[in-house]
Amino acid sequence: MSFELALLGFALLIAIGILLHHPSRNLGLPSLLIFMAVGLVIGNGEFGFVYDNLQLTSTVGAIALNIIVFVGGLNTSTDNIKVAYREGGVLSSFGVVISTIAFAVIIYLLLGLPPIHCLLFGAVVSSTDAAAVFSILESKKLKLKEKTDTILEFESATNDPVALILVVLLTELALAPGTMPSLASIGIDLVLQITVALVFALLIGKLCCWLLNRIKLGEYGLIPVFILACAILATYGSEQLGGNILLASYVVGVVIGNGVERGMEVSRHFLNSLSWVAQALLFIVLGLQIFPQELLQVLVQSLLPALLLIVVARPLAVQLCYLPFRQASWRKRLFISSIGLKGATPIVFALIPAAAGLEEADIMIHMVFFIVIISIFVQGGAIEPLAKKLNLKLEEQQESNEKQPQ
Repeated sequence: MSFELALLGFALLIAIGILLHHPSRNLGLPSLLIFMAVGLVIGNGEFGFVYDNLQLTSTVGAIALNIIVFVGGLNTSTDNIKVAYREGGVLSSFGVVISTIAFAVIIYLLLGLPPIHCLLFGAVVSSTDAAAVFSILESKKLKLKEKTDTILEFESATNDPVALILVVLLTELALAPGTMPSLASIGIDLVLQITVALVFALLIGKLCCWLLNRIKLGEYGLIPVFILACAILATYGSEQLGGNILLASYVVGVVIGNGVERGMEVSRHFLNSLSWVAQALLFIVLGLQIFPQELLQVLVQSLLPALLLIVVARPLAVQLCYLPFRQASWRKRLFISSIGLKGATPIVFALIPAAAGLEEADIMIHMVFFIVIISIFVQGGAIEPLAKKLNLKLEEQQESNEKQPQ
């Protein structure tokens, strides 16, 4: 297929997905399902077109994920970070590790896979998905007491870096099982990735803010282009220096979003649109890469792990993470335990071992697909009813009172 035909095809798919976006919001479904469904219907031989390119899908997924995380950071206020960084930070780091181990034990007991493969599977599905969380909270117009929604949003926006580090490390170990690194080297590598990403992204972000606040660009349309250029420098520059690219994406987004004083309204509109394009491309490509006939082979096999992830692994990780936060009510802890939405991120992470050539990784991709779908319908559908049941939903009057200065 020529480049022009491929471009026409993707433009058509994106247009169809956007037209279906409004009815999907009315049903409370994230755009993930709509765009992915479009890819599933159009591709894989249904209309004489077959797409099967793990390397390209993995590359598109990684780039799109960087853009989505960056724009998520751009729209995160420092006030929300001050509220959520303690609880959300523990959930997005220790919570990911605990969830990985708990789900690995479940997979080992159910499927009997090698331990390293079980840990890899656990790492792939350990993080919550920012796009899915934001989409469902926005579509439901849901605001929660005790800043529960803010903590969920912060956790989902910041837990991808730790999960990515685990997936990459465990993929390397699964491909070369005889080269087990020491815990000290793993710890050093983790600290190095986090430190380099934080420092480099902070420097580039501060430099971007300083330049834009002092150089008054006459054309407002140049401001978002400059911001995007700085984001690329921060993320991929950090990666070249050994930093974690997703953490760098989020940090540079937060710094720029809270530091640039001029033209940010225009920039947010432009970059939010870019994020939508990235999401559309990501979900459609993932839909094209999934083969329906192979999905059916792992349907029954995926049901019990998906349910145990929801009712065992996630709640265990959250309850352990909340041990230091005794002031948090049991309602809040129960709600966060129950809402660990999965989205496109686990599928993108599952592509990493598949693209690296790990045996039977394609089975993991299709199982993860079902886990994501079950999570969206079960956990996504439970958000509003559970919030009401636990008396965590803020009414309009309560919401306006909370926003008033103390």
